[in-house]
This record gives sequence, C-alpha cells and structure tokens, in this order.
Amino acid sequence: LTAAVAAGLSWGYRGFAVAVAGVGLGIGGEYAAINSSINELIPPPVRGAVNLLINGTYWLGAVLGSGSTLLFYNEAWFAEGTGWRVPFVLVGVLGLPILWARRGLPESPRWLLLSNRLAEADKVTSEIESRVEAYLVTPLEEPEYTVTLRVGVRVSPWEMVGHMLTGFRSRSVLGLALMVAQSFFYNALFFTYGLVLKTFYGVPPARTGLYMIPFCATNFLGCALLGTLFDKIGRKPMIVTTYLLSAILLSATGALFLAERLTAVTQTLCWSAIFFVASASASAAYLTISEIFPLEVRAMSISLFYCIGTAAGGVSGPLVFGELLQAPGRLPVVAGYGLASALMVLASALEAWL
Repeated sequence: LTAAVAAGLSWGYRGFAVAVAGVGLGIGGEYAAINSSINELIPPPVRGAVNLLINGTYWLGAVLGSGSTLLFYNEAWFAEGTGWRVPFVLVGVLGLPILWARRGLPESPRWLLLSNRLAEADKVTSEIESRVEAYLVTPLEEPEYTVTLRVGVRVSPWEMVGHMLTGFRSRSVLGLALMVAQSFFYNALFFTYGLVLKTFYGVPPARTGLYMIPFCATNFLGCALLGTLFDKIGRKPMIVTTYLLSAILLSATGALFLAERLTAVTQTLCWSAIFFVASASASAAYLTISEIFPLEVRAMSISLFYCIGTAAGGVSGPLVFGELLQAPGRLPVVAGYGLASALMVLASALEAWL
C-alpha cells in the first residue's frame, strides 16, 4: 500500500519504477498467502469453486479500475499528466481497512506448527473449531485421517529448488508448464490490449477503459461460474479442457483478426469469450500447485512457481507482443497469438499425461 501511494506521488521514471517494483513484491507475496490459506481453510469438496472465486475477484477490481480511467484520464476533470496518479493513491488509502480487518484473522495453525509453536497452534485450532460448532449448533465429527508434519522444519528457496529438480521433478514440470503458459497467455494479451485497440482500430487511450470493462467482467464470471465444475467433474479434466479450449478460441480469433473481419467491439467480444474460459484455467494453476506439493512447503512452492512463471511468461509476453506490434501488418501479432496458443496446448497435454 505504501509503494502504491509512492508511485502516485513519484516524480521521474526511476522513482516510479522503484515504487511499482515494491507494489509487485507485495502482490507476489499476497498470491502465496491467499492460495495457501485457501488450501488450509477450505474443505476439498468445495475448494476448487472457492479458489477460483477468490482469485477471480481480482477482475472485479479490474472492472473498477477500468471504469475509473474514463474519469481520471478525462482532461475536463484532471490536468494532462496528473489523472493517472489518483488511482495509485486511492489504492493505498482504500487498502487501509484491509489491514484492520486482518487483525481478526487467526494465524495459520500449519505455520505455527512448522515454527514449533505447538501450544499456539492448538489454541488457534480449538478456537476455530469452537466457532464452527457454535455456527452449526452441533459438535464436529472426529477427523477421518491425520496428517503428520515435521515440526520446526524450515526449507529455504534454494532447498526447495533442489527438491523440485529431484524428488518432485514431474510435479515441478507440470506446475511450471501451467504457470508459464497461463502467464504468457494472460499478460501478453492483457497488457497489450490497449495497444491493439489503438493500432488496428483507432481507439484513443482515454477510451480503452470502456472496452476493458466487459473483458474484465467476463474474466470474473468465468471463475465464478466454472469454478464449481473443478469440484464436480475433477481438476484434471477441467484443466485439460480449459487450457485447450482457450488455445482454440484464441487461434480462431487470430484467424478472424488476420482476415480483418473484426471491429473494436467484436474483437472485445472475442477476447471476452476467450478469457471467460482462460480465467478459470489461470486460477486453476495456483490451485494445482497448492495441492500437489507437501504441506510443509506449500507457500514456498506457490511463491517460487509464481516468481518463475511471471518471470518467464509475464515478463516475456508483453515484451514479445510489444515488438510484434511495432512490425507492419497483422501477421506478426497473429504469430504471437499462435505462440500463446501453443504454450496452452502443451500445458494441457502435460496435465493429461502427468
């Protein structure tokens, strides 16, 4: 939150870059904390739906952010070059209530156990069970099975990398494939969305937010509506299907784009349809990683795969598409769509095989 405010108040590129890097560090940490907490607190029968729904709320914020650009980039309200600062400052201010709300959340019993704080872990667990029993007005049933943890064990990032390359090799390949594919697919298209609209359809930057609203809304709806299928049908068939279908839809959209059969509106509708499906597949990547690695290293594994996936796919995607958009014609952009689709097909195949 502090970094977001600093970005809004920064003067000069270097200060802005440092502040935004701080925002990125916070977001990366939050992904690990949120997804590991979901895995700990939500029972397996509904974990898929809850995971996708919570991760999908990112897009509710994106809807608000996209709509806000219509106001903050309006020079009738804000002087040129100043409106962009307001959202950064607002994010920092509006996020303060979250810090207060978190005071009421219990500490993770898993983390307490691994930190050798056994009495505190037992106390937190008892308090959670008491609250649930009071809500259900009935005693909880005894657990059907137990989980053994190595108390006081700490795994460093380098040790985790070693485990990924040895004992968890196939899981690591799958996790990396899912994360890199969805990261490249998402970031390449999302962060060049405005450039495509401007370059090929003449949409001014101040109006880009209007086209982003339906795109972001369908991303949330995809997570909200498809999430329950990951519990009813199963993780593997749904991940295979959503990754493969996302690739097919993007390839079809690329063909229509190359043939110049789309307008700014129909292009947005096509992207919205693609990411209705792709939003679920992207969130399922985090769900998969949180479930296939041991409890002791769950948060660490999510952090590492998020870091590697974002570096490999999230950084390279916008850079590749940024260069492709500088080339003349539409074919280079369509080639980029083909690369993103190929990565999604490969990830789908590995999910089906491993």
